[in-house]
Amino acid sequence: MPRTLKQHIASLGQRLLGLVSPALGPSALNQPPPDQPPPLVDPDPPHWTEPDPAPRGRRPGPRLERQKAAPAPNKPRAPRPGEPRIVARSEHNISRANISPNALKVLYRLRQAGYQAYLVGGGVRDLLLGREPKDFDVATDAEPEEVRTVFRNCRLIGRRFRLAHVHFGAEIIEVATFRGLNPDVEDADRRVENGLIVRDNSYGTIEEDALRRDFTVNALYYDVGDFRVLDYTNGLEDLNAGQLRLIGDDPERRYREDPVRMLRAVRFACKLGFSIHPSCERPLWDLGHLLQDIAAARLFDELLKLFQAGFALDAFEKLRHYGLFGQLFPDTEACLGREEHEFPLTFVSRGLANTDGRVEQGLSVTPAFLFAVLLWEPTRQRYEELLDRGREPIDAMILAGSEIATRQQSRVAIPKRYSLPMRDVWELQPRLEQRQGTRPQRMLEHPKFRAAYDFLVLRAAAGEADPELADWWTRFQGGNTQDRSRMIDAGPKKRRRRRRRPRDGGAAPEAADVD
Repeated sequence: MPRTLKQHIASLGQRLLGLVSPALGPSALNQPPPDQPPPLVDPDPPHWTEPDPAPRGRRPGPRLERQKAAPAPNKPRAPRPGEPRIVARSEHNISRANISPNALKVLYRLRQAGYQAYLVGGGVRDLLLGREPKDFDVATDAEPEEVRTVFRNCRLIGRRFRLAHVHFGAEIIEVATFRGLNPDVEDADRRVENGLIVRDNSYGTIEEDALRRDFTVNALYYDVGDFRVLDYTNGLEDLNAGQLRLIGDDPERRYREDPVRMLRAVRFACKLGFSIHPSCERPLWDLGHLLQDIAAARLFDELLKLFQAGFALDAFEKLRHYGLFGQLFPDTEACLGREEHEFPLTFVSRGLANTDGRVEQGLSVTPAFLFAVLLWEPTRQRYEELLDRGREPIDAMILAGSEIATRQQSRVAIPKRYSLPMRDVWELQPRLEQRQGTRPQRMLEHPKFRAAYDFLVLRAAAGEADPELADWWTRFQGGNTQDRSRMIDAGPKKRRRRRRRPRDGGAAPEAADVD
C-alpha cells in the first residue's frame, strides 16, 4: 500500500533524530568533532576588535568601543602654541575662602550675566605664593559700560585705560575689559606717541589680554567656574624660580610703552624678594629719563606704593642703584652725592627705615611725613644758604621749603593736603630751638607738634640736630606742670641773636630776590 504523505514525513523525522545521541543532547551540535582541537584564543587582540558585552541597561556606543584603544598617560598633555597651561584645583593652593567675598560677588554676577570673568593679576600671584593679597582685580569680556549695567554700585574711571570700579563700602573691586593685541594699529581707541601708549581702549580676548600685561607672574588667571589657573606666559615657571620677567621678546619696547613699568619692576622685586631677569634689568640704567614723560600725579601714586608697603629702604636703595631716584627727586639726589665732614648723609635712609618699622608694627604712615623726609636734605641746605645771607631762621625755612616744594611739583605732584603739612614739619624745626617763656607750652598745643618732634628725633639720630635738644623735648612732654616750669627756668636764656652779615657785604636780600 503506497505511503501517504503524512507517513513519509514522519519517517524522515525519525531518521534525523537518530543522528543525535540521547546522552549528549542538542548542545552537542555546537561542539567540534572529537578529532579536531579547540580554536586558539588571541592573547593580545587588536584594538579594533569588538568590545566586551555592555553591562545590563547600558547600551554600547562608539565611546565604549574606543575605550580599550585610548591611551592613559600619567602626564598631562603639553599645551599647544597659543593655549594656556591649565592647572587643576588639585594642583594649586588657591581657595575661595582666601578670596574677598566682594570679589567673588563680582565674578559670579558677571558670569550669571553671560560674560567671562576671571580673577587676575597680583591677587592670583599672591595667593599662589601663600601671601594675603592687598586687593583683587577682575578681567572680563564685558565692556565698561556693560559692567555698569550689571552693578549699580559701579563707577567708570580713566581715559588712558577705561576701568570699572565696583564699590563695596571701603573696598573697591577693579574690573578691566580684556585688552586687544594690535600694537601697530591706531584708531580712536588706541593712540601711541613716540612708543608711549597714551590711550588704549581697544578690547580683545583673554589670550590677547594676557600678552598685554607687564610681567609673566602677573598674567595668571583664576577661573571661579571650575577653580583652574590659566597661564598663557609661563608665569608659573617664573613664580617658582623667583624671577621677574617682562612679557614679550623686547623689554626695552615694553618699558617705552609704559615707563612706570620700571618702577613696578623695582617694587615687585622688593615686595616679593624676586630677582629681575637680566634681559629686563639692563634697560633700567638707560631708560630712566622716560619717567619725565609720565604725569606727575601718577608718579605720586606709584611712589606711595613703593614707600608705604614696608620695604621703603630697600626700594630707595634699588632706585638709586638703577639711577631712577634722581629722575624722581633730582634735588635730593644732588645732595646725597655730597658728604659733610667726610661722612655720607644718612638722614633719608634712617627716615625710611623708621617708616618700615612703623608699617611692620601696624602703625600709620602719613605721606606728608614721608615726603618731608625725602625732600629734607635739599631744603636744609637751601635753609643754611639763606641763613648765611642774613635771613632770620623762621623766614629762611619758609622760603627754602617753598622753593624745594615748588620745584618738586614738576616731577612728582604732591597734593596740597600733604604738601602743606610737610612744610609745617619743616617750619617747626627752628621753632623747636626756642625753649624760653611760654613758647614750649604753646608748641605742645600745635597740631603738627608730634610730627615735628619725631622729625627732630630722626635728625638727632642722624647726627644733624643736637641730641640734647631732642632729649629735652622728650622729657618736657612727659613731665607735669611743675617739671615743665623747672625745665624752662633751667633752660638756656634768651639771647639777642646777632644778625649775620651777608657774604657779599651788601644788605640782606628781600623775599622777591630769593624766590
